[in-house]
Amino acid sequence: MSEHIDADVVAGNGLLDRRLFLRQGGLFGIVGLAGLGAYAKPVEAETLMVPEWSKTPGAWVGGYTLPSKFETKVARTPFPAGPYNGIGPGSARAPLQFLDGMITPNGVHYERSHNGIPDINPDTHRLLIHGLVKRPLTFTVESLSRYPMTSRIAFVECAGNSGALYADKPAEGTAQTLHGLVSCAEWTGVPLAMLLEEAGVDPAAKWLVAEGADAAAMSRSVPLAKALDDAIVALYQNGERVRPANGYPMRLLLPGFQGNMNVKWLRRIKLLREPAMTKDETSKYSLLLKEGKVAQFNFPLDAKSVITKPSPGVNMTAPGLYEISGIAWSGNGKISKVEVSADGGKSWAPAALSEPVLSKAITRFRIPWRWSGGPAILQSRAIDETGYVQPSREQQIVARGSRAAYHCNLITSWGISDQGEVKHVYA
Repeated sequence: MSEHIDADVVAGNGLLDRRLFLRQGGLFGIVGLAGLGAYAKPVEAETLMVPEWSKTPGAWVGGYTLPSKFETKVARTPFPAGPYNGIGPGSARAPLQFLDGMITPNGVHYERSHNGIPDINPDTHRLLIHGLVKRPLTFTVESLSRYPMTSRIAFVECAGNSGALYADKPAEGTAQTLHGLVSCAEWTGVPLAMLLEEAGVDPAAKWLVAEGADAAAMSRSVPLAKALDDAIVALYQNGERVRPANGYPMRLLLPGFQGNMNVKWLRRIKLLREPAMTKDETSKYSLLLKEGKVAQFNFPLDAKSVITKPSPGVNMTAPGLYEISGIAWSGNGKISKVEVSADGGKSWAPAALSEPVLSKAITRFRIPWRWSGGPAILQSRAIDETGYVQPSREQQIVARGSRAAYHCNLITSWGISDQGEVKHVYA
């Protein structure tokens, strides 16, 4: 048995073949995993007690269900912390370390706003399409609901997500606080191309500016080619109406592009010859490079990944077999491969990708790991279908210098002590 287990080692410090958990039946399926040291050792069978909740009728059904009271830790972390009066910018980060799969529940989908969340009456809200069009049009929520709908599973990520990793010293935090400005949902709505076709696009139009109905009038310029490709005016999020924090009653969805280009509370689309150069695309959200240069209008978010289990706050308990799990995504298409290291990048092994693997959506990856109980540094790196490889911290700092703030997709390192505590480190 031990010889077979040793044959499954595929990289340094105990990383095992990604197909190990897929094997079922036979002697290895029954005994092998326990022989590696599982999460908890089984005990002799005992008579099950009848708990109190099994002795009386349970709660009656409600109109809208909520999570169990035992899952209160699965919540967003607002920033700034503490009471928030809705004035000025704010955000709430998704609890990545407590989630699994690829879809983010609506209640914990990350949120970023620039002047609070508006309380919009859908009956009076309007979407105007004008500018370089033959027929300016106004749409109500009800009129949009009559159009043929399409659904896209897509991630949305703030361009400033993970920006703390540019700092000189490793920032303290969890997968949530460091990387939680990303989420993935099924978005359903009307293809923007259909609405633009109805308005009649002037051949001179090359750009559009999208504007939100929030107090900040959040506005971003979008290439017309993207609007005619896979953009939608989303009315639904994971099957229900878009939540207020995520753009109710309608938002723009631009799969793979910077988060705040997916303008929430969408109220106006104006077609233009050139970009509008709004405050939200000139004062920030541009990619700062070394030597003071700026890469403006760099919209797609490159391939990225992060291990969510184990991670800070989700510590190791005892030596033995664990599943390393995390998420990967790319604004340039599908994730084709994720590699994991348990020795700080000295050796790598391919992880299993959980189906479905979709373009511009979060992909869940998994790999078995036999932790010896000693120090380790866990890393993951994503490769997308274009061949782009997620860079190391050194590579990204060399390319962008020390003043970068956006598009941080460098490899994250989690250091594990011999006591099982997990912390953010630089390797």
